[in-house]
Amino acid sequence: MGSPDTEPHAKDAAIAPARGADAGSAKHWFPKRTIGSLLDERARRDGTREALVFEGGRATFADLTREVDMLARGLMHLGIAPGEKVSLWMMNRPEWIHAALAVMRIGGVLVPINTRFRCEDAAYVLGQSDSTTLIIAARSGPIDYLSLVRTMLPSLGSEVVGASNLPALQRIIVLDEASAPGTIAWSSVLEAGARVLEDMLGARMAAVDPDATAFIIYTSGTTGFPKGVMHCHNIVRNVIDRGFRMGITPADSILMYLPLYHLFGFSEGMLMSLATGARQVLTQTFDPAECLLLLEQERATILHGFDTHFKDLLEAYRRRPCNTASVRTGLLATGMSSSMPIARQARKVFGRFLSGYGMSELGAGVTLSALDSSEEQCTEASGYPAPGYEIKIVEPATGNEQPPGTPGEILVRGYMVMQAYYRKAEETAKTIDPDGWLHTGDMGLVRPDGHLRFMGRYKDMLKIGGENVDPLEIEAYLATHPAIAAAAVVGLPDARLSEVAVAFLRVEPTHTLTAPQVIDYCRGKIASYKIPRHVVFVEELPMTGSGKVQKVKLREEARRRLVGATA
Repeated sequence: MGSPDTEPHAKDAAIAPARGADAGSAKHWFPKRTIGSLLDERARRDGTREALVFEGGRATFADLTREVDMLARGLMHLGIAPGEKVSLWMMNRPEWIHAALAVMRIGGVLVPINTRFRCEDAAYVLGQSDSTTLIIAARSGPIDYLSLVRTMLPSLGSEVVGASNLPALQRIIVLDEASAPGTIAWSSVLEAGARVLEDMLGARMAAVDPDATAFIIYTSGTTGFPKGVMHCHNIVRNVIDRGFRMGITPADSILMYLPLYHLFGFSEGMLMSLATGARQVLTQTFDPAECLLLLEQERATILHGFDTHFKDLLEAYRRRPCNTASVRTGLLATGMSSSMPIARQARKVFGRFLSGYGMSELGAGVTLSALDSSEEQCTEASGYPAPGYEIKIVEPATGNEQPPGTPGEILVRGYMVMQAYYRKAEETAKTIDPDGWLHTGDMGLVRPDGHLRFMGRYKDMLKIGGENVDPLEIEAYLATHPAIAAAAVVGLPDARLSEVAVAFLRVEPTHTLTAPQVIDYCRGKIASYKIPRHVVFVEELPMTGSGKVQKVKLREEARRRLVGATA
């Protein structure tokens, strides 16, 4: 699948990283550009326009460019060279954007760290990525990140910054901390930047290769320990194509509550604003009531998120209705049966949301519906392939391509396929085949209208008594119970049936519910083998920062609580 006029170029671009060919040798009709060049173009065209709103503060595109370049010169003065990995561990705030753009602008490699990570996970990313520099805010809300860094690095303040497990780490830059021993204050970096001439910065930016690695995004960890996904600057094309399909212009305002360390927020907030001139209204975290208030005050036109975000927004809206007339469109990651009711409700309250499909290894916009797509196409499918992407569905065991309407594994080939997993050659080879197809591990099908339908992760599929069971079907049915606020279903090993279903449920605060009542609700409504054998009530489901349920943690919890119970 894909547009005939773009497929040869997409194929060349995808195969080159997988085969180790010279990525610069392939010809592209889309001119290659660096992420840093977006900043210059936007400042030139829309310098006086508002670029960023955060907690009452406002900055123009000219202001943003000035802040980024001050920091970029300071990083150069510190000795950060092209290709060096710089980790950024900070909640959403303007300085996150300044740091991210400054690093990539001078040819460094940005490594965003999940702000939900703590010492062990963060140390893994720092060490596995070979980061030479860590940039943090001393504290964000209740989390003392500087204290966490001190725990990771007991020798902090001595002559040796790094530790035995972090030999590459040379420097730690801290925002909001003037004199922490062993660290460099953000303010002093800006002051040092004044000693680097603008011409030197210009020469450094001009030398950045669009085919060089720009950032490493670590996978969310919904199915295991995170891997570092390497991408070059070709995400610029991905963002511009998506902005064009959504009709985003400088007249738009993007309400961005998604974490910037995740590819969804990274591309749809910071990069989309630079690519289109749209204003970004940024929040530190996702607070549904606060977001609705900002939506009304700032007349936001673009909203994005997963079904979990929109479920919370809808609940907040019911508690306090607000004026949502400004909302024009946005991406609601859907296509799964469990998210369809929420998608339909969100479209009624907020606007004509589009659906899409993507992942860290492929970029955020593999498929996308159109502004004139029907409600059925936007709620029951995951969009149509974007230019430069090819998609096919194969039977996992044989690799045979499946006809339209038949489920199988989703394979994708195109210019935005990752370069590799950083320092994981074996995993890369398992994921990208010799022909450049990336094997997603996701189940889906291509509908007769050409739209992709994402059906879930193959690893999440259950095998109960010889029957393949999609947990999303069970979750979708459970979600129809008025007392159930959220449901997630995972498998538990069983000696007789291979697996049985375990339902983790969050109950609405105004309701009560028992496990037998849940089982009774399912009897006669869904197949007997799909009915959960066990029901576990929880206050919250474990989520990634981007809003996905961490089923790997639920499987571990099911085994911890219930091992032996199914024997």
